[in-house]
Amino acid sequence: MSQIKVKEKVFEPYLTAEEINGQIQRLAAGINHDYAGKKPLFIAILNGSFMFASDLFKAVNIEAEICFIKLASYKGTKSTGQVITAIGLDMDIHTRHVIIIEDIVDTGKTLSEFLPQLRHQQPASLELVVLLHKPEATEYPVDIKYLGFSIPNKFVLGYGLDFDGLGRNIPEIYQLKEG
Repeated sequence: MSQIKVKEKVFEPYLTAEEINGQIQRLAAGINHDYAGKKPLFIAILNGSFMFASDLFKAVNIEAEICFIKLASYKGTKSTGQVITAIGLDMDIHTRHVIIIEDIVDTGKTLSEFLPQLRHQQPASLELVVLLHKPEATEYPVDIKYLGFSIPNKFVLGYGLDFDGLGRNIPEIYQLKEG
């Protein structure tokens, strides 16, 4: 892995595809164990989680369903501070075991606004599986049961994460170069 340039920004290698896959296998093993016989419903948050959701769901070997919702709070490399729901949830989650799939928790604002909406529908359980968490950036704490990586508060790109729509197709994760 070497540096890449997206638009005017330079990004340095951070996590390899092998490291990401290793964490996904570990997360799936925990979910397989904890949800055996419960037929959970995974709700993947688009756009960023699509690669993570796909790889995680393939590694889950219990009976499960998946659906998608689109929430957004970013513009460029900064959070806008406002959560926008673009595609709504079309599944009944009442009494279901629900697992939210999120690519990254940064400030936590998106999930802090979305989770109460889900809890209002009275699922049997509601947990989070998150690939990346930036503890230093978290302003709205959320309880993450299944976490892939805690990372520094730097902008990251690749494996579904983008910079103004670009870079989602990169199989590794890069971080913005300082300076």
